[in-house]
Amino acid sequence: MATTNPAQFIQQVRSEVSKITWPTRREVLLTTVMVFALSALAALFFGLVDLIIRFGLQTLLGFF
Repeated sequence: MATTNPAQFIQQVRSEVSKITWPTRREVLLTTVMVFALSALAALFFGLVDLIIRFGLQTLLGFF
């Protein structure tokens, strides 16, 4: 494997960083809002499923 000196390494890093397409502020905001919304929706779904399972088990065990 070829070795590069620190100056060449810094130059290569700068070259690669310049190729990155950074998201806009609006894109970051929208994806952040979507993550929070979908997390809340998943929490609500699993909370409801937990309530249904708990109710079913309490009813089933209440017969015994």
